[in-house]
Formats: sequence, structure tokens, C-alpha cells
Amino acid sequence: MSVLYVTQQDTVLRKEDERLKVTLKGETLLDLPMTKVSQVVLMGRVTVTPHTVASLMERAVGVCYLSEHGRYVGKIEPPFSKNVLLRRAQYAAAFDHLHTMKIARQIVTGKLANMRAFLLRAERNTDGLDLDAQVSAIRRAARDADTADDLDVLRGHEGEGSAAYFRVFGSLIKAEGFSFHKRVRRPPTDPVNSLLSFGYTLLANDLHSAVSTVGFDPYIGFLHADRYGRPSLALDLMEEFRSIIVDSVALTCLNKRVLQQEDFDVSLGNVHTLKPEARKKFLLQYEERKATEIKHPLFEYRVTYQRCFELQARLLAKYLQREVEVYESFSIR
Repeated sequence: MSVLYVTQQDTVLRKEDERLKVTLKGETLLDLPMTKVSQVVLMGRVTVTPHTVASLMERAVGVCYLSEHGRYVGKIEPPFSKNVLLRRAQYAAAFDHLHTMKIARQIVTGKLANMRAFLLRAERNTDGLDLDAQVSAIRRAARDADTADDLDVLRGHEGEGSAAYFRVFGSLIKAEGFSFHKRVRRPPTDPVNSLLSFGYTLLANDLHSAVSTVGFDPYIGFLHADRYGRPSLALDLMEEFRSIIVDSVALTCLNKRVLQQEDFDVSLGNVHTLKPEARKKFLLQYEERKATEIKHPLFEYRVTYQRCFELQARLLAKYLQREVEVYESFSIR
């Protein structure tokens, strides 16, 4: 099953028999079986009929709303999981400093390990590219993070490693006309940051769905601070996949000329957003990346990255319910 993205403005999504149809002024743009859809993502002015929403909820298919330019708006989700024992364990661990630090350290060290591996792979594949200093800085940050005994200190080491990574991220871009100087989140003021921000929104939504499927409360995390409306646990687990999913897709879109400068709109404040047709290209690359099969670093069988999202959530559940002794982060080799 896959995610259904509806990006065409003023369309209507409706259920007919056991199929989902996207129509525009009476013309059918898409027609597919409901059984092939695991989640629906709507961008901008898209209408869903009440009967369709009810049918999706009955099948445990969530509906995510994004703005036309990819900003997260909200979700309609199936009934809350009945796994109350898991949530009791999650809440208990969230109020236990020892458990919180164990989980948060694994998340940060896993994220930094993947950043380091990402840079090393780029260095091997690019003549004349020397990233030794940044790789060493990320390695030091990961080593320091592994011994941190305070959340703020741990987040500081995460920031150090991320800063070293993004200092050289621009050197990985081979396409003419594109550059990257620093990470600018809200709002993104250049095309590269625009791609990263959009991709991270999609990734956060995927991890939100994964933790909800397993039975967690998505809003109670360990690394990210509690904040009203913030799905902290989804953002926690997302950290391990940022570089290997979103950053990889962004570079693919640029270096393989999937996207060009003219694919971006520029609005007041130099805010860059993808044009509608360009979003479709990015979404295609993003879905292809998630569907890529790899050998799982822990279980050692082949699995898609999409499946790895849920597996990490299930590993965390096993740790919290004391079925395994440690939560192991997802780290590529």
C-alpha cells in the first residue's frame, strides 16, 4: 500500500463502491482501489466527502492536511489505539530521567551516525571532495552525546553535529544555479531549504502515522521538548531518517536535474516554494526513496525504508515494555 497525495487544487476526493476517485469539475483525474491506500495527504483546496472520511476511518486510513505549499495543517485519524499498556509504559518512561536519556541518546547518536555515513558516501562518490574535518566533528559530537547525562547537553551535541553537517551540505550540490549556505527553516529563503522543509514535513507525517499504528501517543516524546500540538515522539524517531530519506531526495532532485530554478515560486520576503507540477516531481522521488529496499541493519533481512519507520516504532515499544534491553537506533552502514 502507498500514500495517496492529492495536490490538484479545487478537486474532490470521494468513495464510489470500494474505490477512491479524485475529480475536478466532474472529470475523473484518478481512480484507484481503496485497498491500495495506506494514508491520504491533501494539499491546499481539496474537498473530501463526509462518507469518504468515514470509510477511510473504518479502514484505519488517516487523512493529513497540508497547505498548498506543504505546511502541516492537521490530521484526521482513526480511533485511538487500544494498546493502553504501551501508552502507560510510554508515559512512565517520559517521566523517568534514566529512561528518557537512554532513548534520547540512541536517537541522537543514530542521527549523527547517519549524517556521518551520508557524508562519507558522498566523499567516496565525488572526486576531490574532502569532508574529513566535518566527518570528524560529527564523530566527536556523537561520542560526546553518547555520554551526555542531561537533555539540554545532549541537544547541544546534536546541534554541534548538525552544524558541521550543514556547513558542507552545499558542497554536495552539483547542479548549476543552486547553492546552500545554512539551514533556514521558517520560512525557507532559497530552493534547497524549501526542498528540505517540505521533505521534513512529509517525513514527520509518515513517522506520526507509524507511531500511531503501533499504539503510541504521538505527542509524548523523549528528545523533543513537550509543546502544545507538537507530535514529539514522531519528531524524535524522524531524526534517524532525515539525512537518508529527505536529504537524499533533495540532492537527487537537484543533481539529476529533476527540478530547475524555474520550478520555484518566490514570494514576499524571498520565500521559496515549489510550484504545483514541481511538487508532484518531488513527491514521486520521495515515494520512490521510501520504497527502496535495503538490508535492515539489525534484523538483516530486506525491507523498504517505509517499513523501517514502523519497525523503529515497534523496537521502541519492545524496549518500553521490557521485551528487549535497549532501543537501538536505525543506522546505515
